[in-house]
Amino acid sequence: MAKTKSKTYTMVLMAMFTAIILIMAFTPLGLIQLPIIKATALHIPVIIGCIMLGPAAGAYFGSLFGLTSLIKNTITPSALSFAFTPAIAVPGTGHGSFWAIVICFGPRILVGITPWLFYKLMNKIMPNMNNGVRAGTLAASGVIGSLTNTFLVMGLIGILFTDAYATLQGIPSSEVGAVIMGIIAANGIPEAIVAGILTPAVCMVLFKFLKTNGKY
Repeated sequence: MAKTKSKTYTMVLMAMFTAIILIMAFTPLGLIQLPIIKATALHIPVIIGCIMLGPAAGAYFGSLFGLTSLIKNTITPSALSFAFTPAIAVPGTGHGSFWAIVICFGPRILVGITPWLFYKLMNKIMPNMNNGVRAGTLAASGVIGSLTNTFLVMGLIGILFTDAYATLQGIPSSEVGAVIMGIIAANGIPEAIVAGILTPAVCMVLFKFLKTNGKY
């Protein structure tokens, strides 16, 4: 009976997080309007999902995040879409690039793994953590997951599409690194803060509801 109940919870949570990712991806809910920029929020259900259900489920949620990004950048392309879909030609060339698939999926899959790894490690180090410490650990897990996405996506764009990005921005290739770091700071910090707030807020409620106490 306990195993059946556990499988039911897992199926329900898998379906719930899948639906949340899809809804957020194809509605304005996937973006958070900040004073200067728009920050993505799609990584947040991936982070929470991996903490609740483990790295295999997290990798699935991350792959779903990547797939929605591929679809959106193919159907409604923006200036930077060449970095997320091979269907859009890279500036300065007449064709798309396979590396767009790597950028679109690789970082997003890892977003569904790195928070779980950190949270699992902290559970081993502090198996009897109180609610305050657990909330702090979850907040740190959220920040790690968010920064995984920001650093890897922008870093890979800077490395794999240096010349194309320079052409797009109208800057020398030598300045791409500095511009990328500026974007990481401008986008990454607000996104990490949001993830650091929402991850413990949601996970603590789910832990209580599922009566797991946040332990594996």
